[in-house]
Amino acid sequence: MAAATAAPGDAPAYAAAALPPLALTPGLAEGNVIDAAAVSAAIRTALGQVSPRTKSVTVVVPDSAVRVFVLDFDTLPAKAEEAVPVLRFRLRKSVPFDVEVAGISYQVLSEGSSRLETQWKVLAAIMPGPVLAEYEAAVRAAGYEPGTVLPVSLAVLAAADSQEAVLAVHLSARTLTTSIVAGNDILLYRTVELPASSADQENVLDSADAQKIEIQRSIAVAAAFFEDRLQVRPHRLLYSGVLPVREFTELLDDPAMAVGESIPPPALGMSSAMGQYSVAGVTGALAGTN
Repeated sequence: MAAATAAPGDAPAYAAAALPPLALTPGLAEGNVIDAAAVSAAIRTALGQVSPRTKSVTVVVPDSAVRVFVLDFDTLPAKAEEAVPVLRFRLRKSVPFDVEVAGISYQVLSEGSSRLETQWKVLAAIMPGPVLAEYEAAVRAAGYEPGTVLPVSLAVLAAADSQEAVLAVHLSARTLTTSIVAGNDILLYRTVELPASSADQENVLDSADAQKIEIQRSIAVAAAFFEDRLQVRPHRLLYSGVLPVREFTELLDDPAMAVGESIPPPALGMSSAMGQYSVAGVTGALAGTN
């Protein structure tokens, strides 16, 4: 899926290009891009149809290839070249890959101080270096230059335009990400791996039930955290992902929770058949860069 605007403030144009089965298998281990030629061809096709203004593009990657943390620090250096080593040290035991060669970026969410201490709240995203290189190489092979790299759920949140606290959910084939955003603050960001789908027909129903249970459980955990922090239970959930919103609502099966789309499908601007593709990630990425 690709999106671009002819000029800042214009409505986005969208395009989608399908990948062959198993051409891309997102995760933290090397080997995400299985069929490099097919992935680059799909990127070239989709971007060619929306005609981005520059060759430098924002790359939205699957949540399962990135880990995101909300961290508290008593102090943090102001300069990025000094802050990044501090973040690497803090995250060393939190991720199952080499932090020294990982791609890492961060944003200070808030800074407060008192007589006794200064408290920094930081949003940090970290991605295995070899995996990041795979995605960037695929973009370059398509004739473009990778700029900002965003996990899809963070990209979706970039389009959130509400000062009220919001419970948001992004569902992919492999992961579920729950987040709570209040204005410019992120109170919760949690990605869980879903039980793998089974190729064995006898176990298909079992794996589907396991995924449903994990999705419902994870959202219940996020709702409980929302209520604990904000003293009110969430009554609305903003959804994006691989299922149509109606199917996700049925899967959630919570009459007390109103489900809406984070970013509804566009009525105009599609230059290719959208099918099951969600525009939320690329729309949010545009909102963040514009």
